[in-house]
Amino acid sequence: MYRNLVWDLGGTLVDTYPALDAAFAAVVARHGHEVAIADVARLTRTSTHAALARLAERFGIDPAEFERANADLKARWDQTPPPAMPGAGALLVDVRAAGGLNLVVTHRERSSAEALLAGLGLPVDDIIATSDGHPRKPDPTMYRLMLARHGLDAAACLAVGDRPIDATAAQAAGIDAALLESPEAPVEDDARYSVATLDELRPLLGLANTGR
Repeated sequence: MYRNLVWDLGGTLVDTYPALDAAFAAVVARHGHEVAIADVARLTRTSTHAALARLAERFGIDPAEFERANADLKARWDQTPPPAMPGAGALLVDVRAAGGLNLVVTHRERSSAEALLAGLGLPVDDIIATSDGHPRKPDPTMYRLMLARHGLDAAACLAVGDRPIDATAAQAAGIDAALLESPEAPVEDDARYSVATLDELRPLLGLANTGR
């Protein structure tokens, strides 16, 4: 049984993908082309930057247009945040009630991450962000630092993410990983576990499925 969760943020705790996929599809549409949301989703689940590069090349669109769409979306989220992932709030509360920690490692800028979590009422115990001066995933530095900061045994922790780089980084730090994957946009990864919903993590933590 695992005791602590080390979370990714966007796409894992917070349901950012639908709006991101729609924003990129809208850029394509403005140029008179069509792209299926499912095709965009398969790209964004690997990497936002890789997705915009692939779409720009495929449709002959300046990558800067996709970058602006992404930046505009994040700016809107400062006022109107995307929803929490279903089951996230209840799982955070139950992990804490069982004596575990909810820890976040993210590429999002720290103040933005803190504001997003506060706005959604998602209680976490610590955040480490690349804006603190750490390398991006799949480098394992942020995960190793989180373990050291809280004196945690990696075997008692489970990393939860949505992209292969989350699993690669966590497992390089000795932490087992679970990837939250959409059946419509599966990805190739080396995570120990694959789940379609956050509630599927509960048995790994010895927590009852409350149905909240």
